[in-house]
Amino acid sequence: MDKKVSFKELLEGEKPVLIDFTASWCGPCRMMAPVLEDVKKQIGENATIVKVDIDRNEAFAGSMGIQGVPTFVLFKGGKEAWRHVGMISGPQLKSVLEKHA
Repeated sequence: MDKKVSFKELLEGEKPVLIDFTASWCGPCRMMAPVLEDVKKQIGENATIVKVDIDRNEAFAGSMGIQGVPTFVLFKGGKEAWRHVGMISGPQLKSVLEKHA
């Protein structure tokens, strides 16, 4: 059984964590969903992908400086390692995750 970890502990871990800031009304965000699922299948347990709805988590999104969606923020060891605003291809996203794994 997996031990429950807090979001803070997850971000501070050595495994890369990609946060997908998204919104239900965002067309490009919906188009990215299958791309993210495919990337997750390819990278397996080497990284964690977390979706954060900016409308349900306004304070967190604001604290992260999110001004548009989709925005992807990669954390490694508690520090922001990479950020991208807008759509991105699966191979590009996989490459970024592998680089930080």
